[in-house]
Amino acid sequence: MKVVRRVLILSHRYLGIALSLLVVMWFATGITMTYAGGMPRLAPEERLTRLAPLDLSQVRLTPAEAAERGNVLGGRAVLVNVIGRPAYRFGGLTTVYADTGEEMAELSLEQARAAAAHFVGRPMSDVAHVTTLERIDQWTLLQSRQMPLHKFRVSDEDGSELYVSPRTGEVTLLTTRHQRALAWMSTIPHWFYFTALRENQPLWYDLVVYAAALVCVLAVLGLVLGIVQYRRQQYAGWMRWHYVTGLVFGVFTLTWAFSGMLSMEPFDWTRAEGLEVDREVLTGGPADLAAFPAMEPTAWARLAGNRPIKEVEFTRIQDADYYIVRHAPESFAGEGDRERLHQPYPVNGRRDPDRVLVRAATLEIQRGPFSVDSMVGRLREAFPEERIAEQELLTAYDSYYYSREGETPLPILRVKFADPAETWVYVDPEMSQVVAAIPRLARLERWLYNGLHSLDFAFWYDSVAWDAAIIALSIGGLASSGAGLFLGVRRLRRRPARDPARIAA
Repeated sequence: MKVVRRVLILSHRYLGIALSLLVVMWFATGITMTYAGGMPRLAPEERLTRLAPLDLSQVRLTPAEAAERGNVLGGRAVLVNVIGRPAYRFGGLTTVYADTGEEMAELSLEQARAAAAHFVGRPMSDVAHVTTLERIDQWTLLQSRQMPLHKFRVSDEDGSELYVSPRTGEVTLLTTRHQRALAWMSTIPHWFYFTALRENQPLWYDLVVYAAALVCVLAVLGLVLGIVQYRRQQYAGWMRWHYVTGLVFGVFTLTWAFSGMLSMEPFDWTRAEGLEVDREVLTGGPADLAAFPAMEPTAWARLAGNRPIKEVEFTRIQDADYYIVRHAPESFAGEGDRERLHQPYPVNGRRDPDRVLVRAATLEIQRGPFSVDSMVGRLREAFPEERIAEQELLTAYDSYYYSREGETPLPILRVKFADPAETWVYVDPEMSQVVAAIPRLARLERWLYNGLHSLDFAFWYDSVAWDAAIIALSIGGLASSGAGLFLGVRRLRRRPARDPARIAA
């Protein structure tokens, strides 16, 4: 038994010396990240707020004519303002000016600078070109497919930096000094989001997974020692603090490390798939651009009221063609900072009170949601061999479709299929589109990750108790790991004994 206890002590000691600084960093940055959110990004509301309004009197071409000019066969079609001119953007790649029908060439550096200046509402003299990126930098880790990008720095009080695509004229990212500083104190060290690592995806993945797994082992060893040494512990000073806090908060260290490892989905079952609902099930196919007539400014002015139109998307919903008209938000206080930063399944819907759905054939505004029967009927036709076990129109979030900041739309139609994967499909009735499809194992992973890592339980989503619990547990884990770090450093700095009698002993 003494040998086993000795092995446990030595294993925990030296593994702790190797990992304690990492654990301290995880707890410290976890507190910051809870309130700072993830990496800086351009929120949809901010993008619409900063976009120049459309002048529909300048639109000379229909979307079908523009698609023909650009030799476009399909893809998403949107009408936006590009450097002061209305333009059709197809699939995010091809842009055709709506006033002349010419295809947009790659922007010059000065044109991109002008687009950046207009986006931030500053004179061009306040916007300086920093570099042209051919590869990702620290803030464009997820924008590798949009390269090249021009990076500009703005002489403003926020220390703004923004990135402009010369191929589309679109601002893809805007960051401020405050956002970048918070990211360096939270998300970047917490997720190992360093450019050199993220460019080497396999190395980054292995480093995060194995580091989390070793911390799990360290926590288990500490908990076992805490129980084994309970009756014989005679610790004092820092060692006593480490023992007591480790025994109390070690369980949460283990669950946080394990759930953090799960965020990387290292096991096959975490990538389980259920029913895949094709987008065309509820749309009836891609939009027929020929169904959208020339825009008559007077009619559109009545349609928009006194609000400027920032973007018009052409889409198809339940076999009919529609305009999706987007205005600037009437109020925008910044994106929510407490949303889930990772989830085992995508949730694509977003509440958009400034969006108006207009039928192309009549220019009538769609009032109210699409019928539940029509959406359920289309899902049933798409999967005739799978029985629908339950359907319900939810007016409040459930345990799998939810948002602390109310960013995902309500009401939502939830359809439970009796397929082998027991897939739950969520449909936004305002747009008649699937926003999530969650199989049984993804729901289990939701509890193992969001439940254990973020303590996402419905009874305290929006209460002060959640904040108090997160901070208290994090400080407790920080105290335990900090004491362990101090003890480890002290042991490493301890000089070997020089007394021959002590050496002999």
